[in-house]
Amino acid sequence: MWNGEKMEKFGLNTARSFLGRNVNLHLKDGSVIINVRFAEIKKDEFRRQNFVTCIPFRDRDTLRIPLKNIAWAELLNLNFFPTSG
Repeated sequence: MWNGEKMEKFGLNTARSFLGRNVNLHLKDGSVIINVRFAEIKKDEFRRQNFVTCIPFRDRDTLRIPLKNIAWAELLNLNFFPTSG
């Protein structure tokens, strides 16, 4: 997302490129949600907003985050994480 001195907007097309991948989500309020998988993108017709549905690592619950609240996403490589049976 970092392009020299200019940060690109995190929009719908950018979110689609992360579907099915594990990321760290950096929100516009400065908080970070670590190691979540982008599951789907849905549009709420009543609020006229797009939401990203995320699944935390090794969890069955889901998070719904408005797309407008996401500043950027950092792609994770899960091959570096040790796993235990």
